[in-house]
Amino acid sequence: MSKVSRLTKLVSTAFLALFLTACYVAPQVATPDQLAQVAPAPIEGNTGKYMSPYTSDGVLAEWVDKAINAKMGAAVGSAVGAYAGQKALENIPFVGGFLGEKAGNAAGRAIALEASGGLEFITASSDLSFDKIEDLAVYLYATYGMTEHFQDALEATWEIYPELKTGYYPAINRASQAVQPQL
Repeated sequence: MSKVSRLTKLVSTAFLALFLTACYVAPQVATPDQLAQVAPAPIEGNTGKYMSPYTSDGVLAEWVDKAINAKMGAAVGSAVGAYAGQKALENIPFVGGFLGEKAGNAAGRAIALEASGGLEFITASSDLSFDKIEDLAVYLYATYGMTEHFQDALEATWEIYPELKTGYYPAINRASQAVQPQL
């Protein structure tokens, strides 16, 4: 291939990349107010699988304060578990790191649960709950996303429900698509 044809191919590839980048419209995340119209209603009481960090009167549940303090414990547990897994399976680094991370996440959650008063205390001090983690995510963002202590409450809840950490932004994006016109 000649230098001219390589240069032509490179320029056309760069132009195509630039064109596609210019045409791409990133999905817009709706504001909490916009999502309020599609936010799922919580279950009154603590019979759902996931407890809300806010009570029905809009204040943080007692377990949240304890969970905020437990945040450091969860991080330590995760690091310890990852190190232990790596050491246990040094000859297979990927597997050892993967298993260590899983063990660390479980240890971190156990530490956060213990420091929050335990699952029984969390359940007893909650009066709103959800059956789906996605419903909890959208409700929290739509109802409390603009409040002063929202980020702390969200992070504390992530420590108790690690699946909320990975499911939060996808749930908000899906809900945002439901309220915004498609371009």
